[in-house]
Amino acid sequence: MSVHALLRCSTRAQRTCVVSCLVQQRALTGAEAVNALRPFYFAVHPDFFGQHPREREVNENSLKRLNAYLENLQKPVRSSVQPLKLTFYIKDTKDSSNVRPELLPSGFQAVSFTLHTSDVLSTVMKVLASCRLPVEHVKDLTGRSEASKGPSKAGLPFYRPIRWDKSYYSFTGFRDPEMELQQASRVEPTLDLWLRNNEPQATKKHQANVPRREELSRLTEELAHRFNLGGIRWQRSWGVAHRCSQLQSLSRLAQQNPEDFIHLQGHTVVFADQSGMNAFGHVLLGTMDVHHQWTKLFQQLPSYRSLQQQTDWLKERISLLLGGATVVLVERLGAEQLITEHYSLLSCFHKLLLAQRLRLHPRSLHDLTLMLESDRSRPRLHEMGHFIVSSTADPSRLQVFLQSHAPEARHRTQRRKQLQAAEDAAVDSCLQVLSLQTLTKDPNVSCRQMESCCRRLLELRPALLQGLHLCVSHFYSVLEDGVVCVPWDWKG
Repeated sequence: MSVHALLRCSTRAQRTCVVSCLVQQRALTGAEAVNALRPFYFAVHPDFFGQHPREREVNENSLKRLNAYLENLQKPVRSSVQPLKLTFYIKDTKDSSNVRPELLPSGFQAVSFTLHTSDVLSTVMKVLASCRLPVEHVKDLTGRSEASKGPSKAGLPFYRPIRWDKSYYSFTGFRDPEMELQQASRVEPTLDLWLRNNEPQATKKHQANVPRREELSRLTEELAHRFNLGGIRWQRSWGVAHRCSQLQSLSRLAQQNPEDFIHLQGHTVVFADQSGMNAFGHVLLGTMDVHHQWTKLFQQLPSYRSLQQQTDWLKERISLLLGGATVVLVERLGAEQLITEHYSLLSCFHKLLLAQRLRLHPRSLHDLTLMLESDRSRPRLHEMGHFIVSSTADPSRLQVFLQSHAPEARHRTQRRKQLQAAEDAAVDSCLQVLSLQTLTKDPNVSCRQMESCCRRLLELRPALLQGLHLCVSHFYSVLEDGVVCVPWDWKG
C-alpha cells in the first residue's frame, strides 16, 4: 500500500497503519515537523485568542509542553518519554471535519488527548488526527528521499511565530492577527471611554453572578474545613460558574466515597488540566477527568507523599554540593510540573554532582537559587535573579558560571524583591482608594507592568471601577462573570 493511499484512510485502524508505515520509512526533521503542524498551529495559536484570555492561556501552556515533548524526541540521547496529556481550544476552521464536537459557549472546541509516542512523525500525526485536522499534506514531507534532505535540524526550536502571506487570509477568509493588532492599536479607546461603554454590562453580569460567588465561597469553605485541606486553587482563569461546577462535582464524590478523602487531608487541591501531584506537593484534579480517575488518584497519594519526601531530600543534598544554593520552583511553572518529572530532574542532576565533586565553600552561594530544566541549554541567569540550569549540565563549567555570575544574581534578586514589594503596595492602595472588589492580573503581566498600571489608576481614579472585579491583562474585555479586564498599558 502506497503512502498516498494510506494518507487517504479515515478509520482509526487505518490511521494507525498510516503512522506505522510512515515511521518505518523515515523520521521528520525539526523543520519538516513545523511545516506539518502548520494547520494545527493556525487553529490553536494564542495570537488568535486575544479576546478570550482563558482559552489563550490554556493553549499557550499546552503549546509549551507539546514543544518541549517534540524537542526531547529530537535529542540524540533523550530521557524516557512520559505520557503527556494536553488540552487545546480549537478555532473553527474550514479544514476541520464536518463531524465536530459541540462548541463551547465561547465558540471554540475543547480537545484533549494523550501523547505516548516515541518519534516526531507519529507525534505529529497523533496531534493532527486528534484535532480532526487533515494529514494529506504530510505526504509531501514523507515522500522525499533521504538524498534530497539537507543536514538534519535536530533540536530546532518549535513554536515560532507563523507569518502567513497576506494572500492566505484573503483566500481563506480567516483573520490576520497582525492586522487585528494594528487596527486595535489605532482605534484603542481611552480607559475612561471604554469604561463608560462597558461598565453597565460588567455591573449587570457581576450582579447576576452574586449568588454563584456566594455558592463558590460556601463550597470552598465547607470542603476545606471538612477534609482539613491546605486550600483550593485553580490552575486556569475559569469563571465562577465553572469553578462552582467543579466544586459541586468534588462535593458529590465526597458524599459517595468519603473514605477515599482521608488521604487528601493537609493537601492543597488544584483543579488543573491533568490529575496527579505537582512539584509543590499539591493534588491536581484534571477537569476533563471522570470521578473514577480522581478516586484512583486519592488512593495513590501515600506513594506520592513518599516521592515528595525523597524529592525534598534530594534538594537538601544538592544544596550541600552547591555551596548552599537551593533548587526552587517558579510558581506558575512548578504548579504545572508533575512531582515525577521534578524528581527525575533532581535525581539526574544529583548523580552528576556526585560524580564530579565541586570545589565550593559550603556557604558561598547560600543566598542564590536555581531552577532545573530538562533541555541541554547552557546555564543562564534569569532577569529575576535565579539561575536556570540544565539537569545534564557539566558540573565544572557550572561552577565557573555560578561563581562568576553570583554578584549579578544577588543584585537581580534584591531588585525582584523590591519590585514585588512595590507591586503589593500598589495593589493594596488600588483596592482601598478605588473601592474594588478584587484586583488580579494575568500570569504574563510582570511586576513592573502591574505596578505601573496601578500607579496610573491611582492618578486617574476612575469612579466607574468602584465595586467591580478588575483584572490587569493585555486586552480590554468583560468576562462572563462580570470581571473587567483592562490592558496594563491603557491609554489615558
